[in-house]
Amino acid sequence: MTAATNQHYDLDPELFARFLDPLRKYSSGLFEADVTTLEQAQRRKLSFVAGQLRLMGGERLLDVGCGWGSLLLFMAKEYGCRVTGISPAANQHEYIASRVSALGLEKLVTTEVASFETYEPQARGYDAVTMLGSVVHIPDLDAVFAKIRRALRPRGRLYLSESCFRNAAIRDGFDERPGTEFVRNSIFGNGELRPLSELVAGAESAGFSVSAVHDLTDDYRRTIDCWIDNLRAQPESPQRADLMHYLEIANAGWGYTTKHYALVCSKTR
Repeated sequence: MTAATNQHYDLDPELFARFLDPLRKYSSGLFEADVTTLEQAQRRKLSFVAGQLRLMGGERLLDVGCGWGSLLLFMAKEYGCRVTGISPAANQHEYIASRVSALGLEKLVTTEVASFETYEPQARGYDAVTMLGSVVHIPDLDAVFAKIRRALRPRGRLYLSESCFRNAAIRDGFDERPGTEFVRNSIFGNGELRPLSELVAGAESAGFSVSAVHDLTDDYRRTIDCWIDNLRAQPESPQRADLMHYLEIANAGWGYTTKHYALVCSKTR
């Protein structure tokens, strides 16, 4: 993730506390019939990720683009995993450090201020790697998958979720539309949505076996509906207005121009 993404992720963590769930998880939740709150959906999603990674307890996990640490803290607390998170946004690491201290997880959780392009994880050092909404900020997809594969131990697994254009033709038609440019430049400073086919091809070219593809589009739409509702309850401000515009653009596109997928891969050779 390039430094340009810091213009969004390095904002005051309290801004995000106003519309995210208490875990401050900034990606899709997982809703079912018995899930009625955003916090429940986000906890269900983290349990789902653990299941897709086949965590049994005590594994070593790398979270690329760790955000405000929701996945790190959950996997350490619930599964006893030794977790490492990387992100170029310094504010995120300061917040995570405070939560690690409060929860007494210093022996299990570490983070580093770094972009994945320049970060070199320990070869065969991890049982699992996660990327929830972070590959969109990394231009060289082949390098991403190659680096992750080097970092994984044999039989290690990758969970990657990302918003995607529905296909290459739609990307060609919508990549430079005003809404797309606003999200890319005014919100994130950098970001390239890709069709799912490019993610699958990148994983397979790096030598991964694709274990599963999950369509989480409806779950992300519902997640963003919750975020929008939370923002509407906040006082007006330029940052609130920009966030509302971004989230409304995102929800307008689901199912028409964009989808949200989770890709699960394993290092089988």
